[in-house]
Amino acid sequence: MGDEWAGSDEIARAVLAGSPNALIALDRDQTVLVWTPAAERLFGWTADEMLGRRAPIVPGELTAEHNAVLERVRTGGQVTLQTKRLRKDGGLVDVRVDTGALVIGSSVVGYVSVYHPAEADEAARDRMARRARLVRRLTDVVGDINAELELPAVLDRIAASLTELTGADAGGFVLIEGERLRLVSTHRLPETLRGTTADLRTSLVGKLLRTGKTVLLESAGLGELVWAELYGLHSIALGLAAVGGRPYGALYALFAERRPGHLELELLELLAGHAGIAVGNAMAYQEAVRQRAHERALFDASADGIAVLDREGRVVRWNPAAAELTALPADTVLGGPPPFELPEPGEKLTFQLETGRWLDVVSAQIEETGEVVVDFRDVTKAKELEEAKDLFLATTSHELRTPITIVRGFASTLDARWDKLTDPERRSAVHTIAERSRSLGQLMDHLLLGSRAGADELPVRVGGFDLADRIQAATLGLPVLSDRHRVEVVIPEGLPRVWGDELATDIVLGQLLENAFKYSPKGGLIRVEAWPEDDTVVVVVDDEGVGIAPPDRERIFERFVQVDSGDRRRFGGVGLGLYIVRSLARAQGGDVSAHPRAGGGTRMRLVMGTESLSRSDTPMR
Repeated sequence: MGDEWAGSDEIARAVLAGSPNALIALDRDQTVLVWTPAAERLFGWTADEMLGRRAPIVPGELTAEHNAVLERVRTGGQVTLQTKRLRKDGGLVDVRVDTGALVIGSSVVGYVSVYHPAEADEAARDRMARRARLVRRLTDVVGDINAELELPAVLDRIAASLTELTGADAGGFVLIEGERLRLVSTHRLPETLRGTTADLRTSLVGKLLRTGKTVLLESAGLGELVWAELYGLHSIALGLAAVGGRPYGALYALFAERRPGHLELELLELLAGHAGIAVGNAMAYQEAVRQRAHERALFDASADGIAVLDREGRVVRWNPAAAELTALPADTVLGGPPPFELPEPGEKLTFQLETGRWLDVVSAQIEETGEVVVDFRDVTKAKELEEAKDLFLATTSHELRTPITIVRGFASTLDARWDKLTDPERRSAVHTIAERSRSLGQLMDHLLLGSRAGADELPVRVGGFDLADRIQAATLGLPVLSDRHRVEVVIPEGLPRVWGDELATDIVLGQLLENAFKYSPKGGLIRVEAWPEDDTVVVVVDDEGVGIAPPDRERIFERFVQVDSGDRRRFGGVGLGLYIVRSLARAQGGDVSAHPRAGGGTRMRLVMGTESLSRSDTPMR
């Protein structure tokens, strides 16, 4: 047996030595195991030079092609390839290579390649030229795809480029969405296919994922797939696209007229890899656009003023609320410093603008950019309310202290000296106590009505009544109250009846008349006039007093507000009278407002609806 085996080895060596075609055997690491004399003649290296080392015969630009061939051989089958190889003298030789697996037992331990010198040199040059053109075109296509930033456009460009580069008859791009696939882009396929979904596990993409590879060529069982819409479909090549290292989708190249080769698969794999990068860029861009739009919406819609300052403290962003609060439009502020001082980060600064508006300002620095974000809000109302409350407390204390002091003084006098006082003296003291008690009661009524008005709980019971009678009753005794004032009442015959609360209207008229007397200390004419106007009745109370400055004609109707105009602060009160007047007027469906009077003084204008209006048309509280 030993002699027989020895004879077999000699025969095998003789066969290899006599083979007209170069035969090279490699192990799994591509180290040369066999290098025949024909290989020496074809490539110029001797067996002694090659055995035990890697053969330097594969050009650099064909390395990916060579590795792809070995990978296919390792997983089964034989591959024939028309390509080029390097010679020892640096020249290129056109060859056809038949490569199969080197199998010992049941294990693949290497590769066996037989090299045939190419007789069709022109065809080989054409193929290499085509490959070079496609590789250059791939570079251009990748640049075009990456220039797109909208995801749908990116996907459409990828599908169109796929058919151009691989020669496929149609193409498409599918997204992996959990356990489903969705066709999002097609080229040379019916538009009705767009949006089609399929189960990932039973799809070709699922099969490709299970192989662990990035490219798959399938030629069997295609009739049941949605791609069968392409007439004559015989082969499908898939390339996996990954974003951030995770499978995102796959490119489908569909062939009906021609067969895909190694070059087409290589181009598909390269395009799929670049597609993942382009899709990732488009997704990042879209997310940035969405984030920026969200930030812009918040920035523009914020009720707070917001400014962004650069490292040099110049304003680079100024939202609409900032322009409104400061009365400074963005174009006058951008590029310069903010129109107010900045607090230290984490602190709050309250200050008043030249317009009189009070602002609370806070700021924070963005560490990554060095920018400063400034937030400021209008606290004028709160500031005024705080000051008004302080004034209210001081005024109320004064208004209460004076009558209480007088009542207590006269009561003590009566208690201690009753028998020593004459009857007229006792009556005078009791009268004073009664008058001051009435003032205290009126003050308490104002405070109670003010609190109820603030809670929208004013008790009004509307109905029809004669407003002319109420005006006559309110003004009946006024001429004898002051020898410095003249009272004139002008009411036309047939003044329409109004719809409202009779008692509340008495309070409103009484307060308006009291103010007319109070705020015209030097006397003059107090004129009350009423007239019908559309479906309302208008009542005006005119005086020739100190008047009201234009900015204060609305503020006087707020709680606790007493406008400081000349010597008006000496008239006393707690700043609730006109607040109660407007609240009662509006509770009846009417209103009251303040206006300047020609020649000086003030006109208070009360409007009430007529009885002819439907009750359902009257706002009720």
